[in-house]
Amino acid sequence: MTDNMGEGLLNGSSLRKASWKSHVTANVVLSSSVAACGYFAYGFAGGYPSPAQSGIMDDLGLSIAEYSVFASIITFGGMIGALISGKVADFFGRRARAWLLDAGRLLMGVGVGIQLYVAPIYISEVAPKNVRGCFLAAASFTLVLGFSLAYYIGNNMSWRTLALVGATPCFIQVLGVFFIPESPRWLSKNGLEKEVEASLQRLRGANADISTEATEIKDYTEIVQQHSGSKFMDLFSRKYARPLIVGTGLMALVQFGGTSAITSFASSIFRAAGCAADSASRVMAVLQVPFAAMGIILTEKAGRRLLMMVSSAGACLGCFLVALGFLFEDHHQSAELTSSMVFSGIMLFSVSFTMGMGSTPWIIMSEILPINIKGSAGSLTTLISCFTSWIVSYTFNFLFQWNAAGVFFMFAFFCGSVVVFVAMLVPETKGRTLEEIQASMTLLQ
Repeated sequence: MTDNMGEGLLNGSSLRKASWKSHVTANVVLSSSVAACGYFAYGFAGGYPSPAQSGIMDDLGLSIAEYSVFASIITFGGMIGALISGKVADFFGRRARAWLLDAGRLLMGVGVGIQLYVAPIYISEVAPKNVRGCFLAAASFTLVLGFSLAYYIGNNMSWRTLALVGATPCFIQVLGVFFIPESPRWLSKNGLEKEVEASLQRLRGANADISTEATEIKDYTEIVQQHSGSKFMDLFSRKYARPLIVGTGLMALVQFGGTSAITSFASSIFRAAGCAADSASRVMAVLQVPFAAMGIILTEKAGRRLLMMVSSAGACLGCFLVALGFLFEDHHQSAELTSSMVFSGIMLFSVSFTMGMGSTPWIIMSEILPINIKGSAGSLTTLISCFTSWIVSYTFNFLFQWNAAGVFFMFAFFCGSVVVFVAMLVPETKGRTLEEIQASMTLLQ
């Protein structure tokens, strides 16, 4: 291995700078939509515990501790799914009351762990570079739609019926995978040269010139496989330090910012602050949708870095307001002041998070990981995301009962840390091919 490998990937004749710009085709839309169905299901599952909490606890006689296990076990299942997600994607391609309740949510988590990795990777590998960010952000938009739907209708139906509604997109995805093409980059990695061109032609249109894009994908894959290993321990070699730190660091900091706790237990937070929980939850669900839609546009217009920093700063301020509201309550200040500050803070956190902080780390992860380590590195980053999410969602109720203001001050700190982390380490990836991004991230100095 030479120290000039990264420079060769960026500047050498073996990797052509792509000048192609593709139009959006029906196949790209269909492929991304099928991949996004799992995101919708995950969003619905994430929002499910909040409206279902009182019904489940009353019907099954669960304690706070037992319900915390139920709400958080999806992320534990996600860790299992994360461990196998990379191998699954690399091998196959990208396409009794209380305990039964926990078992079902655990299995949902296994699927989520795979979905969180495979969906953004697949979309990033099939979408044209000029609209890649929009398609990835649109997939995350469906997650917000699922979450908002769970909140909006959850208080008007039984928790059992609500669970059936959440299963619908999973069935749609199972059927849809039979009608979408395989990722051309996965095909190239596995030496299926003719299939690469056939897949690209389906994705770009029958009359599109795919020669430049196909050559770039093949050349980059060939160079990477000649100069790099693909074993798990290769992840920790010096040349992959930056993409690994960026991917895992973003995932951990974002989850420690409190999103899994706030989405799962928003109703409890509102009630503790003296807000009308049902109305406040509906307002939060409705507000998230336009801001998530705005994030689709801003992902390409403003860029990943700026959007991430602005949304993280907004989430930090939102958590800080909630913390101050509960701090005033501890000091016996006006109850109206507490409820208004908590309500405003949760709304600000929600719209800021959905606008960029929630989707952008997955977009960046799908873009920066080199093809030869994408399976193992993607599994690791997804595992860290699920593990930190589990820690936050499981411990939140206990920490909230102990010191409500303190836990939100902690969330504010981590959201603020995301701004600093992005400013120092995260590259801008908009408008660049995956091959250009990944070559620059593995450049040795």
